[in-house]
Amino acid sequence: MLYLLFLVIFGLVLLTLGAEGLVRAGSSIALRLGVTPLVIGLTIVAFGTGSPELVVSAEAAFYGNSAIALGNVIGSNISNTCLILGTAALIYPMKSKTQVVQREIPVMVAATGILWLMIIDGELGRIDGLILLISSFAYTFFVYFIARRNKSEEVHKTFSEGIEEPSSSKVLDAAMLTGGLALLVVGAKILLDGAIGIAKIFQISEVVIGLTIVAIGTSLPELATSTVASFKKKSDLALGNAIGSNILNILCILGVTALIYPISAEEIRLLDMSVLLGVAILLWALLGMRFILDRVEGAILLIIYIVYIYTLIP
Repeated sequence: MLYLLFLVIFGLVLLTLGAEGLVRAGSSIALRLGVTPLVIGLTIVAFGTGSPELVVSAEAAFYGNSAIALGNVIGSNISNTCLILGTAALIYPMKSKTQVVQREIPVMVAATGILWLMIIDGELGRIDGLILLISSFAYTFFVYFIARRNKSEEVHKTFSEGIEEPSSSKVLDAAMLTGGLALLVVGAKILLDGAIGIAKIFQISEVVIGLTIVAIGTSLPELATSTVASFKKKSDLALGNAIGSNILNILCILGVTALIYPISAEEIRLLDMSVLLGVAILLWALLGMRFILDRVEGAILLIIYIVYIYTLIP
């Protein structure tokens, strides 16, 4: 048992380090190519912090553990919305000034609703995966186009402060990129071995493991990014990171995963999907026209998350 716990923890550490390397290398390379910090913050950083979910879900599907793959994404999105944004709002009330981020909220709600419709038949098939993946490319181009049109100096300053300067050499960028990808692949395999082993010992379904241990673990990069951004009073970074990751988790990660191997959704409860869509709509309502998430609303999100996790306890 202790050995399996060690595998889970060690796997999560490798995933976190791999995601960090990927974000740093990707951001550095993009800056060298002249990509603006705003575009980097809304695309590359979101992809990078979501890379653990992608690798874990893809490997889980490849080895036939599709319940973990789907549970990972659903659990991660609920965690991003309730745990991460709830915690960030408790640290410092968040007010978004970026119309780009504000436009992403309805996209997140729509993507969540589409996912629910796709799995009504009990499976997320390859055709569904292709549709989601094409949508992820369309979404990325949309974000890039809108961000390029955004001329607000304050917004660009906010995202510039959240993006580190390019590294000292292109060789270092290549090393961080390669190393980050390697750590992600190895970390995902180790995490899955540990999580599946724990599930068998306690006779817990793999989908519950995906919704809890794996989901929370793969959300650590988003938690770190949003928490640091909140401490620095950079609300747009915190909101953009969490919301962008939620969208890409559904469109890109599940799209790629379903293309690799159709995902069974039979173990996903109606409650799981209701919470997933419900908290997305709730976040939209809480932010409202003012686009402020205060401490009381952050506490509400955290309470919802605690109650949801309690429903998963056998």
